[in-house]
Amino acid sequence: MKSGVQMENDILELERPELFGLITVPIRGDNRGKLVAVENMNGIPFEMKRIFMIYGTSSDAVRGAHANRDSSFAFLTIAGSCRVRLKTHKGTIADEELASPDKLLWIDRMVWKEMYDFSDDCILVVISDHLYNPHEYINGFDEYKTIMAEWVANGRNS
Repeated sequence: MKSGVQMENDILELERPELFGLITVPIRGDNRGKLVAVENMNGIPFEMKRIFMIYGTSSDAVRGAHANRDSSFAFLTIAGSCRVRLKTHKGTIADEELASPDKLLWIDRMVWKEMYDFSDDCILVVISDHLYNPHEYINGFDEYKTIMAEWVANGRNS
């Protein structure tokens, strides 16, 4: 597993050693075809409560472009490819290509995410540990940076 960034004295790191991880999911199969199974959320540090798919997205579109106060996410492509850029208030911490169903990228809450560079056939599966709640979304990067700066200044961890 590829481990996420560790940032010393950062609010995101006070009780969480990793902000994201890239997991290789075993591919099984035979002459009838391939099978990839995410079982019991093995390797993902949260329980699944919601799953949705993003597809039919043009290559120049950017999806996400927000942070979530409460929700953590996992991403995997079941067809095609896309890129996922992750940021904190200090800047970009990762930019990963997802181009195979055996690569699963998970992120912790309060990490800014942007999905982009979608292939025409991309189907991106997104798993979350929370049900949809529009009030937990931070949709402006400037607002996100302000919130994170306040959290750091106040030593807030939740």
